[in-house]
Amino acid sequence: MKKYLEKLMSHEDLTREEIKNVIYKCFARQVTDIEIAAFLIALRKKGETPSEIASLAECIRNESIQATNNIQHVMDNCGTGGDNSHSFNISTTSAFVIAGAGVTIAKHGNRGISSKTGSADVLEHLGVSLDLEPEHTKDILAKNKIAFLYAPAVHGQLDQIIKVRKELKIPTIFNFIGPLTNPIQLDTQMMGIYERNMLTVIAKSLHQLGRKRAVVINGAGYMDEASLAGDNHITLLDHGHISSFTIHPSDVNLPVYPNEAIRGGDAKDNAHILLDVLNGKQGSYYDTVIFNAGIGLFASGVAQTIQTGIEMAKESIASGSALKKLQTLVQYSEKYKRGVSL
Repeated sequence: MKKYLEKLMSHEDLTREEIKNVIYKCFARQVTDIEIAAFLIALRKKGETPSEIASLAECIRNESIQATNNIQHVMDNCGTGGDNSHSFNISTTSAFVIAGAGVTIAKHGNRGISSKTGSADVLEHLGVSLDLEPEHTKDILAKNKIAFLYAPAVHGQLDQIIKVRKELKIPTIFNFIGPLTNPIQLDTQMMGIYERNMLTVIAKSLHQLGRKRAVVINGAGYMDEASLAGDNHITLLDHGHISSFTIHPSDVNLPVYPNEAIRGGDAKDNAHILLDVLNGKQGSYYDTVIFNAGIGLFASGVAQTIQTGIEMAKESIASGSALKKLQTLVQYSEKYKRGVSL
């Protein structure tokens, strides 16, 4: 580890092979907690490159128990978290709307770390299993177009790094790498991040990871979601071409709400909000979801514009398709627990 730390402290970038050597040493527990902490701090101090981020994500994904390239045309809309907005589970709710519009979603997520309620917390409360076997995940993706992959269950080799991260209590590369490590090989992605200056870096990393299309977004108020509070900063990856633009809710005929209007609570509260939205209850939560789902459908390529994506999102909810995706996922979980195939 010494030579890698010395390079980073000299503000030299690590090669893909060097990053892989470091992470595999961590997986094999050949390094101490202090060495891991020093590596994470030095990398953050230097500034992570797209190649370093992509290489680290690739290593983690390849070691996942659910890693697969056999499912075609899949996307994820997981964000980094860490924006301290205390919002409800926007991307989780939006995932069902996107799936209801016909896009296959491998929803990768965790329990709340920087927020009170993470995707795993709210889905578990609703009856979704967090420990599906790989064959069950593939089955439900094929039949229902949405499945949930609980990060700690599919990335068991990260225990030591997670422990160090919690003890450090400062931002590191792992604060924004989670959405890049989905073990299902994704074609497209919508990824919210709380650091606006990382939009292009993350888009380049996604390109190196093989994404055909992706939207990386930092919302108004530096949210890791699209926000109705003002301008949202977007970087679009489209088959290798990267461009950036901003979008305001008024640009797509949506009202403006302060971010305080979309605060969430505990798992029970957020589950109630999620169900209200999927049942079509109008208001700030609904409008925020159709905005995010619309951008997700645009990111996937099934909608040519964000406005078109929003209209598709509305129809996904109005038709009951979005709610049906959740209900089927819960039914699958219940049958899985009893050992019955779907």
